[in-house]
Amino acid sequence: MSGRFASWSILLINRAALLLRYKAPVVRWINEADPDSSDGPTTIGDVNDERTVYLIDDSAAEDPIGMERWLERNYEALFEMELEGWYTDAALWPQDRTYRLFREWFEPELNTVIIDTCSHELFDDDA
Repeated sequence: MSGRFASWSILLINRAALLLRYKAPVVRWINEADPDSSDGPTTIGDVNDERTVYLIDDSAAEDPIGMERWLERNYEALFEMELEGWYTDAALWPQDRTYRLFREWFEPELNTVIIDTCSHELFDDDA
């Protein structure tokens, strides 16, 4: 490899990146759960500026049907991770967290090419 990428140790990894784009209903919930926020109401732009990237098995992302099946199996964990990112008190969360509600609140975005451009080892920041 030459040019500006010569110093990169490029590694294509066997993962896909899943991001959840927030929709209006989840933004309403965020604002209703904490109506007295000193920062004022949260907007859809605010919540979609910085999102969590979930690395999933790339085989789940090979086609829309596979992705839908993966989401149906894993939506509860994703839902709870996103809710906890806003409010750690589970009493503020919607009690009926169905797959239908998950899809009403979030639009999944998938990126299937992940390139690690770093030369140093991956490690767990929490370890």
